[in-house]
Amino acid sequence: MKIYTKFGDGGQTYLASGIKVSKTDPRVDLYGSCDELNSTIGLALSFSKDLPLDSRFIDHLKSIQSFLFEIGSELAGYVPRDSKDGTVVHLSDVEGLEKEIDRLMEVLPEIKFFILPGGSSMASALHIGRTICRRLERDLLVYIESGGEIHTDLRIYLNRLSDYLFAAARFVNFSIGQEETIWKSRTK
Repeated sequence: MKIYTKFGDGGQTYLASGIKVSKTDPRVDLYGSCDELNSTIGLALSFSKDLPLDSRFIDHLKSIQSFLFEIGSELAGYVPRDSKDGTVVHLSDVEGLEKEIDRLMEVLPEIKFFILPGGSSMASALHIGRTICRRLERDLLVYIESGGEIHTDLRIYLNRLSDYLFAAARFVNFSIGQEETIWKSRTK
């Protein structure tokens, strides 16, 4: 199989549903942002190699990365046949993120100040992933508000995922003894 088809040279692509669209179509933008988020989590995981991190944490990140591939397919127009709701996302997926957030937050120090993105390379990549996830969520809302249809559970999952990525970045820094950078106002 060739990696290039030349079809996209004219600025067109196909959604997973088989519909031909411009590469500027909002659906293409949505699944492109999902792919960007997935790639950023992959980058974060590449930094985890030699870090003393909980294996459950790493496994959870890897499962999110795989799940984002399915979400990207749905955003590209694929409708799962075995889903009665028409989405790959289920309420249990949202609950799973919430449980993992709670598990991570149990060991983290209380937040008393705003935290700037950064710290270790892995935490920084997770913070970038968080901001991409927030953008994807905003773009998803624009798409919905303009008449597009996206399942509510998918939107909720992405909202929760950005919260998870914030907690995950903090967890990485805490686990390796990396201090977080506290925001300091220039006016104080």
